[in-house]
Amino acid sequence: MVKVDFDDLSLERLRKRRGSKWARYGTDVLPAWVAEMDFALAPSVHRALQEAIELGDCGYAHEGEIRQSFARFARRKFDWGVNSEALVLMPDVMSGVAEVLRAFTSAGEGVVINPPVYPPFYTAIRSAERRIVTVPLQDAADGWQLDLQGLEAAFEQGARAYLLCNPHNPTGRVFSRAELEAVARLALHFNVLVISDEVHGPLVMPEKSHVPYVSTSDAQRSLAFTIISTSKGWNIPALKCAVLVPSSDVVGRQAAQRFPHDMIDRVSQLGIVASVAAFAEDGLQWLDQLVAYLDGNRQRLGALLAAELPGVGYHIPDAGYLAWLDCRALGLGSNPADEFLDRGRVALYSGSDFGPEGDGYVRLNFGTSFDLVQEAIRRMKVTVSRR
Repeated sequence: MVKVDFDDLSLERLRKRRGSKWARYGTDVLPAWVAEMDFALAPSVHRALQEAIELGDCGYAHEGEIRQSFARFARRKFDWGVNSEALVLMPDVMSGVAEVLRAFTSAGEGVVINPPVYPPFYTAIRSAERRIVTVPLQDAADGWQLDLQGLEAAFEQGARAYLLCNPHNPTGRVFSRAELEAVARLALHFNVLVISDEVHGPLVMPEKSHVPYVSTSDAQRSLAFTIISTSKGWNIPALKCAVLVPSSDVVGRQAAQRFPHDMIDRVSQLGIVASVAAFAEDGLQWLDQLVAYLDGNRQRLGALLAAELPGVGYHIPDAGYLAWLDCRALGLGSNPADEFLDRGRVALYSGSDFGPEGDGYVRLNFGTSFDLVQEAIRRMKVTVSRR
């Protein structure tokens, strides 16, 4: 495959995009907030979509090859064997979360999350009429960690489900096999449903390994699901196609009986087409190049922050393209994102949206050219200098 130049981005061209990232703010604002990359589509995905458009293939969804394509991808990327016949297609990760909660828990039951955490976790639980139970991550010297004692206490006190984010958004933490096995033991003991959002799994950095939750032995003996899609790794969230993997064939049959029968009609045909192309070998080769580029960006960002904004705390993420930045020492209040937008004209995601544990933090998206990352940091520095 031809080497991709991820630095080759035109700001003028990016500003022509009509999606939320680039259209929400004025042209004087540099957007570095929502979890969407700026790079061109993977060539395999581009070709597949172009062919579908030329054919007018924009009708109702048909599963086609996606089950087998995902199974091959899982084996190649994660050394994970899945039963392709047990897979369920969903429009996206969060609608999958909501459907699982409705199918396997009852109204008012507690669902554990680990804030600071992806804001739609809160809305999905509330929309399913379940109760939010928080067990915050612990900020240790070497990075963010699960509070296993806190999880055990929440399960013991009656929480019926656990919504896990691995790799974790916004911290970028990838949980180890030992941590996931500890979670699975607790969930099995207390008969707790586990739903693992693994949408950033394809973007794990070289020194780490992504372990699908449902691949652990105790998870396979309990009620659990992994949900994954191409929306982050290949930057196609608009195309609406996610894969739900049950912990066992028995759980898969239960899901098939309980989920709405029109689920496939909610999935995008273009999403299936694009996902099959992404999971193919040339799509994975492009992904490997992308991860190598993001690896460089996360490291260079650390050096840049140390030089330009030494008061900002930053644990280099294990996965993805999101930097969780501790700005509490800058004196910008509980919501520094407002100050960065007003004074520096750079849009960052407010840490407070991830729960009160995120007060004083911002999330910065470095899934772009390093020139634009540098410009975002320059604007943040301007904000601090204008205090």
